Amino acid sequence: MSVNGWMGIAVLLVLMMGIGLGVGTYLERVLPVQGEVRPRSLFGRLETAIYRAAAINPRVEMDWKTYMKSVLAANLMMALVGYLLLRLQGRLPLNPAKVSAPSWDLAWNTVVSFVTNTNWQNYAGESALSYWSQMTVITYLQFASAATGIAVALAVVRGLVRQKARTLGNFWVDWVSVQTRVLLPFALILGFVFIALGVPQTLGGPVHVVGLSGVGQTIARGPVASLEAIKQLGTNGGGFFNANSAHPFEDPTPLTAVLEILAMTAIPLGLVFYFGRQIKNHRQAWVIVTYLMALLILGIFLIYQSQSHGNPWLSQQLGIHGPNYEGQEWRFGPALSSVFTAVTTAFGTGAVNGMHDSLMPLAGMVALVFMMLNVVFGGSGVGLINILMFLLITVFLSGLMVGRTPEMFGKKIEAREIKLATVAMLVHPFLILVPTAVALLTPAGLKSLGNPGLHGFTEILYAFTSTAANNGSAFAGLNGNTLFYNLLLGWVMLLGRYVSLIAMLAIAGSLAEKATIPETLGTLKTDSYAFGGVFVGVVLIVGALTFFPALAVGPIGEHLQLWAQSGH
Repeated sequence: MSVNGWMGIAVLLVLMMGIGLGVGTYLERVLPVQGEVRPRSLFGRLETAIYRAAAINPRVEMDWKTYMKSVLAANLMMALVGYLLLRLQGRLPLNPAKVSAPSWDLAWNTVVSFVTNTNWQNYAGESALSYWSQMTVITYLQFASAATGIAVALAVVRGLVRQKARTLGNFWVDWVSVQTRVLLPFALILGFVFIALGVPQTLGGPVHVVGLSGVGQTIARGPVASLEAIKQLGTNGGGFFNANSAHPFEDPTPLTAVLEILAMTAIPLGLVFYFGRQIKNHRQAWVIVTYLMALLILGIFLIYQSQSHGNPWLSQQLGIHGPNYEGQEWRFGPALSSVFTAVTTAFGTGAVNGMHDSLMPLAGMVALVFMMLNVVFGGSGVGLINILMFLLITVFLSGLMVGRTPEMFGKKIEAREIKLATVAMLVHPFLILVPTAVALLTPAGLKSLGNPGLHGFTEILYAFTSTAANNGSAFAGLNGNTLFYNLLLGWVMLLGRYVSLIAMLAIAGSLAEKATIPETLGTLKTDSYAFGGVFVGVVLIVGALTFFPALAVGPIGEHLQLWAQSGH
């Protein structure tokens, strides 16, 4: 670790906070949840045209069940169309490399992955997909899936701020508005910036060149900048190239790496500030941000320290000292790569600018822990939803400890809400640990391992943690493009996405029907830093009780084994 490295990290953190505050203010202006009077937008005509073409009445509101059915209907339709386009890829235009269609199981896994905002990739984009597929399936689904998560977050916030109401808004209006007022303008601006910084944006085919050594090479290119912008802004993570943001066309300079990090954090962080504004309690947002930012900084420190210290075995046996550069980009250095690794797993993006499979064991553990907790800001929309879920559980537990009736934001918390929140919380570890055990006990699961022993176990654990958290990053040593993993990982992504969304919509519908209770001396305040400490404590205790045994067998055991082999 170096002073310059930490100074750069500090500047990045300050920029994150500033951009998050700005995005929160902008979201309040264009996506209000109280009053539902939305200001005119530059994209207003586009919205009106979409509503007319789809026969949507923007003034009609939905109860939570109708809202949920609309979410599922939209996502199902996108999945069906996306699957059809992938399977017909070889017959469709904009295919200069003459790429054939993927197999049915790979197409299914890919569509499920991008519809659920996971963006797990069992394919190499530059060689497996045409430009048509990259634009109409991959790029568009990164807009639509991010908008789905944010739309549901808006509905959940409405459930907290409304009184004696039976509706949570109109999903179609929320979904369209998020894309036209937030994702599209942000992505257009960032896309042009990326083009200016050297990220390709072309429909020309691959280029064949002869290098200085006289060896020929085929260089893939395509509409990269447009995909890269929404990939990071929507906390999607699906790259145009197999190497993702480690590829120089996706991330050509340290400046583009910084912009990608800031883009990943902008909307999830902005949504927390937006939430504080909507409930008219800015202090509540600051309490949440302060504690979650502390966890993020702790994670960055552990990754940076582990990567900077390097491999003790190489140091002891071969005399090779210095940072761990295996699988890492020399262009960025340990500090920037450490921040990228922490942010992409904490904010649910899944993009990588280095190979996570090559991280030192404790650095890989931090990435795992962020996805296992799934609440350190998280992805677009779903991160805020998970934060509210843990707030509910913390309020209930705190009420039991001090003998007070659980209340949150003026709403009484009863058995129905706690049961639903518990289901939303428990489905996550279930989808990680049970499929991991199945893969370890199945020949088809073990066959894909690239490494034996504890690291091989971590590869499988990481795959199911990433897909259950709808993150999408991977330990590249595991070959996921098999029938076994395409199907099993696909189901994990589906359940990891929709079970919690449905449960939280049901909670929002229940809370919206309740009247706000006046605050009294007995009210448990959730906007105090003492309560924030309890909130983080609950998150960490639940995470430790659930996942520590698996972490002990995987990265912790590998770390101890590595140090023992090096003679320490």
